[in-house]
Amino acid sequence: MRAAIATANDYVTLTKPRIISLLLLTCVATMFVADPSGPALSVILWTMLGGYLAAGGAGAINHYIEREPDARMERTAGRPLASGRIEPRRGLLFGSGLGVVAVAQLAITVNALTAALAAAGLLGYVFVYTLWLKPRTPQNIVFGGAAGAMPPLVGWAAATGALSLQALWPFAIVFFWTPPHFWALSLLISDDYARTGVPMLPVVRGETTTRHQIVAYAFLLVGVTVGPVITGLLGTAYLAAALALGAGFVGLSLVLLARPSRAAARRLYLSSLAYLALLFCAMALDRAL
Repeated sequence: MRAAIATANDYVTLTKPRIISLLLLTCVATMFVADPSGPALSVILWTMLGGYLAAGGAGAINHYIEREPDARMERTAGRPLASGRIEPRRGLLFGSGLGVVAVAQLAITVNALTAALAAAGLLGYVFVYTLWLKPRTPQNIVFGGAAGAMPPLVGWAAATGALSLQALWPFAIVFFWTPPHFWALSLLISDDYARTGVPMLPVVRGETTTRHQIVAYAFLLVGVTVGPVITGLLGTAYLAAALALGAGFVGLSLVLLARPSRAAARRLYLSSLAYLALLFCAMALDRAL
């Protein structure tokens, strides 16, 4: 019994549930931005299920592709595929199966556009980011961030059955949030990346350049968060929250630049998670009010 539970936990781990929880929040919050009256509960639940399966499938395939470098990194050596607790072939079949089920389920229970966007996110994460960009360029997370920014588009399509230009604002916010968020983490594990030959920004360009890039993207991100107010999508309540949260985000990035330390990088990384969650909650509340 214990062995079965442990194996089940390993398969859940392959789906990267902690990352998915934040992605699902951006997806559901965007549903309320797109439809302030509130989508039907069944649509929300079906979208969350399909979103989890699609993102989980991408995560499991990512585990399969990166199992060998993961085994050489202290942070990831204990992962189910890297440690050998799950056979690579089974991990790949599991991830692929989740992806196929997700696309079919979303097409049947929500709509075809939502299914297509979820599929695009999965394929972009696996083929564009993991296989193509990550091993080749220190800008991998910049261009590859589009895959991680798909959940808001999935949520918008699920709520309305279509996409509009306004839907690009939630997408753009996650897109420009991803580099400073991930680079803060990469500062903490740059030795692992150097050991495995992954050309992350701190390894290729150095930590000083990385900290300057984090500050630049933090300022850029705050500018992007104001965009939905300018175009009339969101109002003053959201604007106040966006500016307050943005000031905190920029402030932490400036602290990291002025007084670099592992503690400052860890503080910025963890705070960036709360920043994005609170910002999307502010979006949904602003539209509801």
